[in-house]
Amino acid sequence: QVQLQESGPGLVLPSQTLSLTCTVSGVSVAGNYHYWSWIRQSPGKGLEWMGSIRSVGRIYYSPSLMSRTSISRDTSKNQFTLQLSSVTLEDTAVYYCARVDGGYWYPDYWGQGTQVTVSS
Repeated sequence: QVQLQESGPGLVLPSQTLSLTCTVSGVSVAGNYHYWSWIRQSPGKGLEWMGSIRSVGRIYYSPSLMSRTSISRDTSKNQFTLQLSSVTLEDTAVYYCARVDGGYWYPDYWGQGTQVTVSS
């Protein structure tokens, strides 16, 4: 069974970098078919796709976030990560990692989500 689990600090100071890790079990992240993705949800904005990594050199970001977003993959640990720099209060959200099907672009597995609050 495929399982994804987010981990990282639940509280981040404004202007700092938000860093999250998605640990995957049941399937390897080393393949090049699925898009390993980060999606967030805030009360005012709903679901927002942030970015995805498919393979080495194939990383995609939301245009609205790409200047602040970095996604990477560690195949040895079967993990992929999210870094969001220069955070503000508007970045407070529930952050999800997800596996997105590479054929028709749809999430088929999600983590449970982790609340991240930006506050001083």
